[in-house]
Amino acid sequence: MKAKARIFGLPIHQILIVFPLGLLATSFFFDLAYLAKGRAELAVVASWLIFAGVIGGAAAALFGLIDWWAIPRGTLAWRVGAWHGGGNLIVAVLFAVSWFLRRDAPASPGAIAIALSGSGVLLTVLTGWLGSQLAERMEDV
Repeated sequence: MKAKARIFGLPIHQILIVFPLGLLATSFFFDLAYLAKGRAELAVVASWLIFAGVIGGAAAALFGLIDWWAIPRGTLAWRVGAWHGGGNLIVAVLFAVSWFLRRDAPASPGAIAIALSGSGVLLTVLTGWLGSQLAERMEDV
């Protein structure tokens, strides 16, 4: 699918999405390191990574939405885009709630906050695959 939101001929959504994906996935690995080592600073870094990742995800989502609106309704690409975007909205909510639960004590996140982040990472694998299907396989849209 050819992205409608472009800069210098390059798709903005695909450029921006690497940042929140990297930040959010890395936050979970910092959580795992915190659990393994018990070092509070690892949990604090995870909290900041989540904060930045959710903000970056919102910016990337704006351009993804612009691209999705340009897809003809009722097509397979439109449905895949809806699942991709809806799934990523759930990812953002999972991480935002995880951050919210940590906000008062970022150095000691609870199990629920870490589980939400882990769930977000797992769901991102599926939503990322859906996005790749749009970008690589549905080129005629």
